[in-house]
Amino acid sequence: MSQVNYVTKDTFDQMQAELQHMKAVDRPAASRAIGEAREKGDLKENAEYDAAKEAQGLLEAKIKQLEAVIATAKIVDESTIDTSRVSILTKVTLTNVDTKKQVCYQIVSEKEANLKEKKISANSPIGAGLLGKSVGDVAEIKVPAGIIKFRVDEITA
Repeated sequence: MSQVNYVTKDTFDQMQAELQHMKAVDRPAASRAIGEAREKGDLKENAEYDAAKEAQGLLEAKIKQLEAVIATAKIVDESTIDTSRVSILTKVTLTNVDTKKQVCYQIVSEKEANLKEKKISANSPIGAGLLGKSVGDVAEIKVPAGIIKFRVDEITA
């Protein structure tokens, strides 16, 4: 996973706080749960011990994944965004060429993507298909339902 993860300063700070919480609070709690389960007897037939070990493994995997995201994170300064082309953190107003329906999305990192908030990942088919486009360009984007044509109407920061 060597790709760069573009994030805002706020998101970067949130990820660091989440990582710190997992290491300082969740990891010791998982160890205590394993210790308590171990005290209850035979480990071969101890479902509580197995569950605690599994929970610890999942926590360690989450920590490792978040560390990798943080290690490849590049903080984007929102005040220096170039709005001549679609890029990370730009807001893009699009018109579906076939249906004439207009939508507005903000292109964000995978970590910040939230469709309810109209934030789509730069790695998603639509996000990737729009990157580098200018106002007036038509992007032909392959999605599971086929090919959708979007015209870029406006790009803002």
